Amino acid sequence: MVLRDKAQILDAEGMRRILTRMAHEILERNKGVENLALVGIRRRGVPLARRLASLIREIEGQSVPVGALDITLYRDDLTQLSYQPIVYRTEIDFPVTGKRIILVDDVLYTGRTVRAALDALMDLGRPSSIQLAVLIDRGHRELPIRADYVGKNVPTSRKEVVAVSVKELDGEDRVVIRLKED
Repeated sequence: MVLRDKAQILDAEGMRRILTRMAHEILERNKGVENLALVGIRRRGVPLARRLASLIREIEGQSVPVGALDITLYRDDLTQLSYQPIVYRTEIDFPVTGKRIILVDDVLYTGRTVRAALDALMDLGRPSSIQLAVLIDRGHRELPIRADYVGKNVPTSRKEVVAVSVKELDGEDRVVIRLKED
């Protein structure tokens, strides 16, 4: 399968503005940072969670803990991914029990990744609440999952892929829509 870039929908400046808005929305809805923690879903949700935490610190003057959640073994398509899927580490060095967790991911699509992340989080403790923040919501949900904070809604077809690049992993910040060509 070949992917061809169809359109760039966000550049670095656009991503910065969106994340700044989302940080303000998180603070407003939660009335500050008390008992708040951010958990990024590996891979690209982690740098996005760290950026949100940095913005929250700039705005509020207080830090919030940030963790990284690997959901590989919780996926319902694990056997379709690979014979030996790559498992990363979950790095959450704070108790999740009683915390208001903001789960952060790059793209919300079918909802299956979020379902796996909810299962993984619940195995670590019992948060007082879990909210979902995504950079891009592209629709096509298969499960009844909705984001609390959305950077940008991007209607797509199933023949399209939303590719998020982050400087920390990819060397640049941008979001493009790619078209699948057979």
